[in-house]
Amino acid sequence: MEKDILLASELRTVVTRLIKKLRKQSSMASQLSLTERSTVALLDQHGELLPNELAAMEKITTQSMSQILNKLLLLGFINRRISEIDKRKAIISLSDAGRAVLYQVRNERDEWLNKALDATCTAEEKVLLKKAIGPLTKLVDFD
Repeated sequence: MEKDILLASELRTVVTRLIKKLRKQSSMASQLSLTERSTVALLDQHGELLPNELAAMEKITTQSMSQILNKLLLLGFINRRISEIDKRKAIISLSDAGRAVLYQVRNERDEWLNKALDATCTAEEKVLLKKAIGPLTKLVDFD
């Protein structure tokens, strides 16, 4: 059991440090918060969402999501349109500019990580990392 908790601690530490490094590898890192970037990614993944759906996915209040959406709208990263079915609801989607920024951030991070892998890992270590993706995905999906 003690070995398991040590593994958990070491894994948490290294994953946290890697995430912090990856966040710094983008020109947009200082312009958007983590939740703002995550909201843009959710819109890319789902197409169109209501503000309350985004808030639930991000586990924040609808008021906080409203502030995020207002900022993203000002930056031109999202589109907001009124629902034809229920005029009280706004439907949010990613704009072309928002999609371009999201893909730019992803590409910058992927390029950095690829350089880091090439500079620091042997071919065998890369194989080990590839094998670890499955178990790491299971951890991410665990509730």
